[in-house]
Amino acid sequence: MNHVDVVVIGAGLAGLSAARRLTREGRTVAVLEARDRVAGRNLGATFANGVSVEMGGQWVGPTQDAVLALIEELGLQTFRSFDTGDAVTYYDGVPHRYSDETFGLAPAEAAEAGRVWAAVTVTAESVDLRTPWTTTGADELDRKTFDQWLVGETDNAVVIRFFRLLVPALFSAESHELSLLHFLFYMKSGTSLETLVATTGGAQESRVVGGAHRISERLAAELGTAVQLNTVVTGITQTDDGVVVAFDGGELSADHAVVALPPTLAGRLRYAPPLPAARDALTQQFPAGSVIKVNIAYDTPFWRAEGLSGFVMSLDDAFSVVLDNSPEDASCGVLVGFLEGRHARSAAELSAAERRERVLADLVKYFGARAAEPIEVLEQDWNAEEFTRGCYGGRLGAGLWTNYGRAVSAPVGRIHWAGAETSDVWNGYMDGAVRSGYRAAAEILSGAR
Repeated sequence: MNHVDVVVIGAGLAGLSAARRLTREGRTVAVLEARDRVAGRNLGATFANGVSVEMGGQWVGPTQDAVLALIEELGLQTFRSFDTGDAVTYYDGVPHRYSDETFGLAPAEAAEAGRVWAAVTVTAESVDLRTPWTTTGADELDRKTFDQWLVGETDNAVVIRFFRLLVPALFSAESHELSLLHFLFYMKSGTSLETLVATTGGAQESRVVGGAHRISERLAAELGTAVQLNTVVTGITQTDDGVVVAFDGGELSADHAVVALPPTLAGRLRYAPPLPAARDALTQQFPAGSVIKVNIAYDTPFWRAEGLSGFVMSLDDAFSVVLDNSPEDASCGVLVGFLEGRHARSAAELSAAERRERVLADLVKYFGARAAEPIEVLEQDWNAEEFTRGCYGGRLGAGLWTNYGRAVSAPVGRIHWAGAETSDVWNGYMDGAVRSGYRAAAEILSGAR
């Protein structure tokens, strides 16, 4: 049986970042990836006209220092997302254009939304990112869902609808599917709610030239033959002396293992001896969001000529969040949007042709008749991906942080956990994935067990 110092399971940003750190410190590493490609939840695609787009995670922004530094180290470049012109919020059958901080809401609703926004922001400031379960009042914050808090905080129907749209836009899950503590933790982890939702100055500020998947591809190129594709890991046996990782077709022994898989997939591996009950219970209750991402190409970004930025939120429709995703040179126009949460689950039951028809119908509402005539439409249903089973990331429902939060990233003997869901900074984002890989590598290098 072959032996390496560390086996890394998963060749996404987290696993590859861990492997790169370890090899640079002289450790021998094998990275086992079930897919026929690297990059995990990053995925590139190309329209017939040659324009590349991202079908997975794609944006980077301020304070995402780990991934931005890595992009620079790898010789990649970024460019700014288009963010000029008015945005639109569509509700009650009416488009509301805006260029201020009102999100297009009427004055009374905007004021109330601002009050609720401020209330959740103040509460989030108290969260301990390293150990959220020790936050003052954690039991109470974790006992209720975000939706329970929301309807207790305001009775304004439009404001409730607004936040019930905002939550799926961030989590690809409904506001009743995650605890208030998880929402607060996620907010603070990503700096602030303003940062999470903003384009310029926020999480959607920039894109990687050629696509974010190129980060993983360059990491894998550095690691060379250490990365093994089409290798489906089935289990890990652990002893006091090391681990044996079983995969379809063989086994590999190592001193340590880094499991860099989404939590729900990490829970499907077979562990001997079995994982501690808390860790196993955690992975049973750490589902990923539901999202279908759609890129729609047009001859030109025609909405720009009408003074629109391309950013739309709809409180009425399934295709509820849309942004300008055109190439930097505007050689064609691209809109990107998302079917999220319950809308994704419903849309997954339709045919691709039916989804296309519904998406285009919503775009016609937002942008007019020209939106009905794209040159091409590409979609990606992340829940249908065997080795992902959902995006953007996992979330914890009511009561889970306080009961099982300690198990999110704590090593189990010689098994270490990585992945965007295990990061305390920029949890759920590419930056968090990179940080988690660095943390797992540091645990091994420091001798943590």
